Amino acid sequence: MDEHLEELGQLADTAGAAVVGRTFQRIEAPTPTFYLGQGKVEELKGMLTRMGSTLVLFDEPLSPAQGTNLEQALAVRVMDRTEVILDIFATRARSAEAKMQVELAQLEYLLPRLTRMWTHLSRIRGGIGLRGPGETQLETDRRAIRRKISVLKKRLDDVADHRANQRQGRRPCPSAALVGYTNAGKSSVLRALSGDDIFVEDRLFATLDTLTREVDVGGGYRFRLSDTVGFIRKLPHHLVASFRATLEEARAADLLLHVIDAAHPAWEEQVEVVERELRIADFGLRIDKERPERKRVIYVFNKADLLPDPDGFLAQVREQYPHAVLTSSIPQSAIRNPQSGGVDGLRSILRTSAQALRPVATIRVPMGEGKLLAALHRDAEVLQEAQVDGGVEVTARVEAWLLGKLRRQGIDVTIPP
Repeated sequence: MDEHLEELGQLADTAGAAVVGRTFQRIEAPTPTFYLGQGKVEELKGMLTRMGSTLVLFDEPLSPAQGTNLEQALAVRVMDRTEVILDIFATRARSAEAKMQVELAQLEYLLPRLTRMWTHLSRIRGGIGLRGPGETQLETDRRAIRRKISVLKKRLDDVADHRANQRQGRRPCPSAALVGYTNAGKSSVLRALSGDDIFVEDRLFATLDTLTREVDVGGGYRFRLSDTVGFIRKLPHHLVASFRATLEEARAADLLLHVIDAAHPAWEEQVEVVERELRIADFGLRIDKERPERKRVIYVFNKADLLPDPDGFLAQVREQYPHAVLTSSIPQSAIRNPQSGGVDGLRSILRTSAQALRPVATIRVPMGEGKLLAALHRDAEVLQEAQVDGGVEVTARVEAWLLGKLRRQGIDVTIPP
């Protein structure tokens, strides 16, 4: 419970609020009127008076009626966890795409709560020209919001199509998506691997916009890495859904890099939250340790510089995650145990993955097979091409599916040892 309230406090800090107190109540089931019991509401009202607070944040989602009743009883602004997260997203969104995604989530949250906004109109008496103005305006606003939601969904579909076209136009290169709990250090890992000046801040949801960088992983191989929006416990599902266009990068990736804050005392719970949210989102991000045929996941335990015994920690987590790797965005010279920090271990894993995903092959293309040669230039990374014995010998990095297709067509394919 303390950990959940601590995280809510971090959300409040990110949103710009100062936490002056906290309290909780264990109840078998929320009450339909206030969520809390009547006695707890009175106790909370006294706390607000003593501390001079102007805002109350609830860690649990409140129904529109509960929110209205609490604001009337406490005489202060009341926000639930979802509303705080939406407020943070609204202030952090930078790109046009992120702003559309946040606006869609806000409208979907607002739609069932419009009545709460129009309670002041109930004081107007009925009469000629005044009968039901609140209801009329309410229905007008509902129609406008539904229309806006439809427009935003259409625009985000267009964004997803545009991203798909961009991916097709990129030069062949294995890809990975960085996923993980918010503030686990995804952007820090991307910055350390790429060397680019990427914005990093020690706060929840510091970045919302998708960043994609090509990274040199050694041996002549490169990897395209995409940073995605972070997850958090009790994340509103409609908010995840509104980021579908962004998460399409993860769906299209060859593998996932699940970045984990190794120094967080509840990192195991955070791993479960991320994997559950990805399954619920249903974007093809099929994470299941028991099903190895699904999309490969590399577990990246970040912030190794904060661990008292990095080697012991890595040995322990590898019992559950055999291919886990420790990383740190802090320079290795500043880490207590240089062998367990930096991103060189991750870079090596990515190089091995690139070799497996796109091995270098020598392909003999018979003379006259112009379409096949064009397909190789389109779907593979051609490194060398020469005419040999009445044909064309092509050396290229080729995906496994394309190698299989070539062999089924009877094409001579050789992969050097």
